[in-house]
Amino acid sequence: MSAANASAVKTVGVIGVGTMGRGIAQLAAQAGLNVRLFDKDAAALKNAMDGIVSTWGKDVIKGRMDTTAMKRAQSRLIPVDQLAALADCDVVVEAIVEDLQIKQQLFVDLEDIVSEQTLLATNTSSLSVTAVQSACRLPGRVVGWHFFNPVPRMKLAEVVQGVLTDAVAVDTLMALTLTLGHKSVRAKDMPGFVVNHAGRAFIPEGLRILSEEIADAHTIDRIMKGVAGFRMGPFELADLIGLDVAQTVMESLYHQYYEEARFRLHPILSQRVAAGLLGRKSGKGFYVYEDKAALPPPSGIIASETSGAAACPTGDVDIAAMPVWISPEHADLARSVAERLAGLSVPLDQGGRPSSDALILTTPIGADATSTCLALDLDPARSVAVNALFGLDNHVELMRTPATRPDAMAAARALFERSGLEVSCINDSPGFVSQRIVAQIVSIGCDIAQQGIGSPEDINLAARIALGYPAGPLDMGDGLGAKRILAICDAMYEAYRDPRYRASVWLRRRAGLGLSLNHE
Repeated sequence: MSAANASAVKTVGVIGVGTMGRGIAQLAAQAGLNVRLFDKDAAALKNAMDGIVSTWGKDVIKGRMDTTAMKRAQSRLIPVDQLAALADCDVVVEAIVEDLQIKQQLFVDLEDIVSEQTLLATNTSSLSVTAVQSACRLPGRVVGWHFFNPVPRMKLAEVVQGVLTDAVAVDTLMALTLTLGHKSVRAKDMPGFVVNHAGRAFIPEGLRILSEEIADAHTIDRIMKGVAGFRMGPFELADLIGLDVAQTVMESLYHQYYEEARFRLHPILSQRVAAGLLGRKSGKGFYVYEDKAALPPPSGIIASETSGAAACPTGDVDIAAMPVWISPEHADLARSVAERLAGLSVPLDQGGRPSSDALILTTPIGADATSTCLALDLDPARSVAVNALFGLDNHVELMRTPATRPDAMAAARALFERSGLEVSCINDSPGFVSQRIVAQIVSIGCDIAQQGIGSPEDINLAARIALGYPAGPLDMGDGLGAKRILAICDAMYEAYRDPRYRASVWLRRRAGLGLSLNHE
């Protein structure tokens, strides 16, 4: 069977009636394929069939599907309770328990039933496809076919090539995925494939920032949504996934990569799991929930997460009384700050050095506020760092040095609030909050490309669809500038001397040559 012959696939066998198996069976039947849905548990099989039919009924009511299409799809979906009933399937995909030996034995059994041309696919998200296929007589036809939950709505599948997988098997499933109405990405069989690998910066770096009391969980989430444009913050996402599930997945990848520093977690997560704070499903995680909705801060934040967090000083501030000096170090960012404040009655200090009573605003890229003041010989007591890298359209991140006076921070807050921006205040950190999380996302995405796990195009596509990122990692880096992303990584590495922050060589080479991060 070849990619050109993917249209020859008429019958698909689906093994397992959990959430993923049901979703794959529903999707395939809707797409016009004959589906044999197998489970040895008759009651579970009936429940799955009833559930799929019920879903179609709701789709008809909502106008997503007409009655005729529903009847046709239902006629194509056949429940079976014997593996032998899958004998004439062109493709068989398993979506059973994540246990290597059980999957291996299933495929060994299937090889005695199906034809030698039948493709055997595993929906595993965490096991090695190569390990699964190693038990098979014909390992070349075994391929990973990793869908995401909920399958009908998450329009992506990773097609994973094991060490022994024939290219034609991958090509066929790539084309078949498109037939199902989903996008397909090709992935090398490495831990995390593309999607779970690409997602390993968001929550871990958020935990690191939280652990250093740079900001509380709610502020970090607000910044990542308001400044960087993400749909959810890392702690909202962790609560949604379930802290226990997130911990298991992330620790697995960390160990599969032999304790790669980029994927290292912080004990904050395991402490919450030990305390039973599992997120939405337990009513408490990083947030407190009532009727599955998070309570607003401060009552909706676990108390231990607010200690040491940066406060945004408030009070009556006469913004006309204190001149403002903007560091020219990054001219375009300084210009953005000046333009944002232009409509206010603020006296701008135009001197080459700030006057003795001026509020000092800096716009560091990667550096913390303290090192910026030291490098530019500025008074830290009057200095506030402004994150202008992402633009100043809706939300601004303000960072203080340990020496910044409360009145200086209050004045900076008042200025930007009166300019129409939401303001989040944080303690000193290399890369603010948003710069360092995004730089880690980009660097890990670059490393996926460097290792050939996925193409730049597929890495970007997978992150947008499966992770819900505002842009793919490499596109994100191009948008902000590869040289600036590299500067953030290097500044973080200089500050911490932790290999976690070493920049990908893919990033370093393309930044140095002035090439797009998508350049292969």
